[in-house]
Amino acid sequence: MNTAVEQGYKEDELMKVGCFMKKVLIADDALFMRNSLRMMLEKNGFEVVGVVDNGLDAVSLADKLSPDIVTLDITMPKLNGIEALRKIKRYHPEISVVMLTSLKGESILKECISIGATNFIIKPFKEKTLIEIVTKS
Repeated sequence: MNTAVEQGYKEDELMKVGCFMKKVLIADDALFMRNSLRMMLEKNGFEVVGVVDNGLDAVSLADKLSPDIVTLDITMPKLNGIEALRKIKRYHPEISVVMLTSLKGESILKECISIGATNFIIKPFKEKTLIEIVTKS
């Protein structure tokens, strides 16, 4: 898949719709998922400003780096994604948070939305789905 610029979109057009060079922080305990997310996001014009493997580091880097978007896995060591979401939204309500999970349960989704998650992505997912959701965030 080509980047948005390679597909013929002009950079100023992309900036107008807010999908060009948004800063993203990735938090997932699986190395493969962190690498995949980074590759997909960078290929599509996002700036990955940090990559961490636990919720505690996600909260710390969100504070230091002020990303536009944080992707949070729900199941992570040190601090799970729900608790990390709670802390990030408490101190930085302006940051959009997209939750990533392989867990399927309406109660988890509702809890995260009530805390302030912008959206959800259920694993496994396609690159197109990731980019659409992150672009809207």
